[in-house]
Amino acid sequence: MQVFHIRYRNVQGTLMRILNAISRRALDLTSVHAEAAGQDHAVTVQLEATPKQIGQLHREWYGIVDVIEVRSSVTPPQQGEPEWAPLPPGSAVAEPPVRAASA
Repeated sequence: MQVFHIRYRNVQGTLMRILNAISRRALDLTSVHAEAAGQDHAVTVQLEATPKQIGQLHREWYGIVDVIEVRSSVTPPQQGEPEWAPLPPGSAVAEPPVRAASA
């Protein structure tokens, strides 16, 4: 599992260009976390990628004008913690509608 830390200027479309680089390679996103980091913004992306794909992603992200920094690291498997699992569809999570009490 590979974790990428990307700092970028929050200009319209920058985060989408970062994520599109992943989707064009048909890589499954395990986790995405974006937040403000001072005057810039940062996104942390966790995914499974080959060394060739890692190099391609780095080159493409650095080609985006508003990307400031790209770092990556390998995450060691953590024992005792469950693997990431996708959330159930929205309809499975939704609670039944509340009915008004009639008096």
